[in-house]
Amino acid sequence: MKTFKLVSLDIVEEKNEDITQRRIKLNDGLIINREDDRGRWVIEAYVHNEYENFFQEILTNSEEVMIQVKITKSSNRPATFLAKVIDTNVIGEDMNVIFMGTMVDRRQENIEKMLKSLLDEGYQGEELLEEFKRRGEEAGT
Repeated sequence: MKTFKLVSLDIVEEKNEDITQRRIKLNDGLIINREDDRGRWVIEAYVHNEYENFFQEILTNSEEVMIQVKITKSSNRPATFLAKVIDTNVIGEDMNVIFMGTMVDRRQENIEKMLKSLLDEGYQGEELLEEFKRRGEEAGT
């Protein structure tokens, strides 16, 4: 297992077909790559207990949420996870929230979007393959 410092946490929410990010102010946090066969990570956020109702509702509903985190330093690109809150603990005026999730591969997501776009544009067969390669080279993938 590898452990890293968690420096930011955003919950990606969908409300009325709008996607917003809720910034969670961290007191501290860590993220652990479990290096298991399912590619799971444990994310622990130590926050003020003002978030208790918010996270308790997610925990109670067993909702899977999309979160974006920055690891080690705030200048790093965010990593995206699909995660569930598996536990919360109130500690005085603060609390910890423990997530278990898997990382979303943004490159894979972008490739799938490009492929869908090409199919929507009517590319098929060998033409599809050639245009996919051409656009991939332009995008640097």
